Amino acid sequence: MTQVKICCIASIQEAKMAINAGADILGLVGPMPSGPGIITNEQIATIAKSVPSHIDTWLLTSETSASKIISHQRLVKTKSIQMVDKLKDGSYKKIKEALPGIKLIQVLHVLDETTIEEAINIAEQVDYLLLDSGNPNAEVKTLGGTGKVHNWDISRQIVTSVKIPVFLAGGLNSGNIYAAIQKVKPYGVDLCSGVRTDKKIDSVKLKLFIQNMLSTKR
Repeated sequence: MTQVKICCIASIQEAKMAINAGADILGLVGPMPSGPGIITNEQIATIAKSVPSHIDTWLLTSETSASKIISHQRLVKTKSIQMVDKLKDGSYKKIKEALPGIKLIQVLHVLDETTIEEAINIAEQVDYLLLDSGNPNAEVKTLGGTGKVHNWDISRQIVTSVKIPVFLAGGLNSGNIYAAIQKVKPYGVDLCSGVRTDKKIDSVKLKLFIQNMLSTKR
């Protein structure tokens, strides 16, 4: 079964809505240079603490040093860390040694075919990859939540080239989820804007998304 991550969770109520609809993972967005769903570290900690034990919680951090990533997770106490930017100081090994049992997810923004080689190089050091449609090279970095689809041909090549689970993000919604899963065959899918209206979770959109995603298994 394809895993479902609902990102940009902003309250305990939204967390419950996502879980009741069938989400396996909740994404909690920390301070970012741009993008939707940003909440305070205090809010992240409160929501993470309220979530049932069988639901995974991912801290989205834009920190790029191992020591700051470690500190961020210790502050909010999520079960996993989604690094939305490249690690520039320190190592994944340092993070894993400091936070045993905490899963590491590295986001790769699919810009062109060079992302394939980047994915292969990183895959042995983290637990999951997540393929998104941001642009970390922009003047103001966009590190997720763009609502834009990237090149799924590249995403599929990454899925077949690495040995760890890969999540697909970027512009997914109830209208394209069937095609996305059939094309890319990801381990999981991740969405934010595709199940929201006026920046809040829309129960109708969420239900339709889950229904259409499940139809890929028929």
